[in-house]
Amino acid sequence: MPAQSPLHPKALRYLTAVAQLGSVQAAAREVSISASAIDRQILLLEESLGVPLFERQPRGMRLTAAGELLLALSLRWRADLNRTLSDIQHLQGVSHGQLRLAVMDSHANGLMPEFVHTVATEYPGVVLDVEVVNTDDALRHLQDGDVDLTVAFNVKPGRDLHIVSTADLPLGCVVASGHPLAVQKHATFKDVAAWPLAAQSRALAIRRYLERRHNWLLEEARPPLVTNSLQLVKSLVRSGSHVALTSELDAGPEILDGSLRFIPLRDKSAQAQTVAVVISANRPLSRIGRVVAERLGAHVQAYLARVRAIRH
Repeated sequence: MPAQSPLHPKALRYLTAVAQLGSVQAAAREVSISASAIDRQILLLEESLGVPLFERQPRGMRLTAAGELLLALSLRWRADLNRTLSDIQHLQGVSHGQLRLAVMDSHANGLMPEFVHTVATEYPGVVLDVEVVNTDDALRHLQDGDVDLTVAFNVKPGRDLHIVSTADLPLGCVVASGHPLAVQKHATFKDVAAWPLAAQSRALAIRRYLERRHNWLLEEARPPLVTNSLQLVKSLVRSGSHVALTSELDAGPEILDGSLRFIPLRDKSAQAQTVAVVISANRPLSRIGRVVAERLGAHVQAYLARVRAIRH
């Protein structure tokens, strides 16, 4: 359990401890205060709110619905407090704190592990809290203040968003290294349509792009697989049974290890996607946060350069 802070109301701290540990006695041992003091604070809360916060059971304490709401408030308070204390440290020139990132599935399995190691080496006082979501949720979390920065696909500029860096992601066909298409320098949509297509579901940005601009291909190919799992798509492509339409970034680890090939599409209608590192334009980011955001942008560019060097 995180260290106590005098800025976190003690009644909420005690409620959180009891809720997480299941009893007043266990909470008392955890926060180093008497069980009677904790019990008194909870009773005062219940009296003030006019509702019970716990069900007192023979085997421990269980939150009521009202207690669940108060626990959520306590956890939000603690998260906001940690972020504020981190920002205060940054104002003092201390490179410590917690940064919350929202990334896509392809990033978590591709460029992010290296980036996490880089941050741990260069900024050992920084803790990264990484949430894997889709692009829509990532931007919503950023605007709501639930994350500090995100790496997302096809971000449209807006007054609420500040794009730290962006890179184009040409559309291509991803195939197993031994697939007949792997020897081609370029492919066409007609080439792709001749093979079983592992298609992404609408939860992923690439599928919505394909529906907008190349829906005929999805209808003609009648993909035997539709999934929101990029890992499943790549597994089937590695087996040689399917092909996929995606970007180099999505297939980065497999391109680097030689198990997959990325074949650029030679078609004027094949519009490039984009990947961007984004922060909120409405909420100031700490100094170390800005440094890490810029470092992440540079890492995305360097990672793409390594992946693209395999083709040349």
